[in-house]
Amino acid sequence: MARSLALIALAALAASLYGCAGAPSLGLFGAYFPLWLLSALAGIVGAVVSYRIFVATGWAEIVRAQLLVNTAIGLILAEIVWLLGSGHLL
Repeated sequence: MARSLALIALAALAASLYGCAGAPSLGLFGAYFPLWLLSALAGIVGAVVSYRIFVATGWAEIVRAQLLVNTAIGLILAEIVWLLGSGHLL
């Protein structure tokens, strides 16, 4: 009984790895970069730019939890870049 449960669990784990066949990548300047790296960089840049905009406009004193707000903006931008690059958005 325990052996059959172990085989079923192993088959379920193997079936879940089907989507790991290959990571989407982009050809930039003659080299292939993983899409997740480009998405992460876009998110970091977006968070820094949003922080600078908040400081320049004076919203930094009005909006509370700046770390959470800027992190959320960076995550949204990273997700948009990921969806555009992988072809799931358009």
